Amino acid sequence: MATLRPITLITGASAGIGVELARVFARHGHELAIVARREDRLRALADEIAAIGPRRPIIIVADLAAPGAAQKIVDELRAHGAEPQYMVNNAGFGLVGLAGTRDRDETLQMIDVNIRSLTELSLAFVDSLARHHGGLLNVGSVAGFLPGPGMAVYYATKAYVLSFSEALHSELKARGVRVTVLCPGPVPTEFAERAGLREGLTPGLLTQSAEAVAEAGYCGLMAGRRLVLPGLGNKLVTLLLRLAPRRMVLKAVASRQRARRSAQGT
Repeated sequence: MATLRPITLITGASAGIGVELARVFARHGHELAIVARREDRLRALADEIAAIGPRRPIIIVADLAAPGAAQKIVDELRAHGAEPQYMVNNAGFGLVGLAGTRDRDETLQMIDVNIRSLTELSLAFVDSLARHHGGLLNVGSVAGFLPGPGMAVYYATKAYVLSFSEALHSELKARGVRVTVLCPGPVPTEFAERAGLREGLTPGLLTQSAEAVAEAGYCGLMAGRRLVLPGLGNKLVTLLLRLAPRRMVLKAVASRQRARRSAQGT
């Protein structure tokens, strides 16, 4: 195990924040292993990075909702003589709609990706992260700070990511492993389309670009920060959420989601 070379492993690297995280790590000299379902996009990203970096990224095609996906990643890395110095759990998706009316299998797949896979990969490489004095970056969301009627399961998965990551930050500090949870607000990516938001995300004061979010996440991880909230607006929102009565927050989120469904005719 000591002979395995250190790399940065990034999941969900075929679009959005994941692509930008791969770019920012590559710019800072990290060798990468990039994971997603869409091989064509991974190859295009690997070509781009290879043109400017010292080594072409390892490509791992995997569906993180499928059983055994984490073990497949472990095995492929070992086959390439590599192990993570940094682990970035970016893969995840959301679903809009009332929890009781959504397709059950699709909802459980979201839990598999957002929670089970993230947890499995976070814990699978603790020893190698410690060996190389590296770190773990989990991508959560501002949604993790509040309940989400209308996207109940998605919000709950991000609450788990926030809680789990903050706890690991405390647990792994003694082993020299940095753990950071990155909680962006709205980001214009494919997330909205996958979630079922036909009108996409409306630009607003809380909106941040994927590039800005990725840069903030990288800097926060390298600095050993427990929590990164990109943008002043998102910092203020999470502060207000801690102060506002929970009942008021529930009503506000439910009202927003009802208006969104009405605008889409659903």
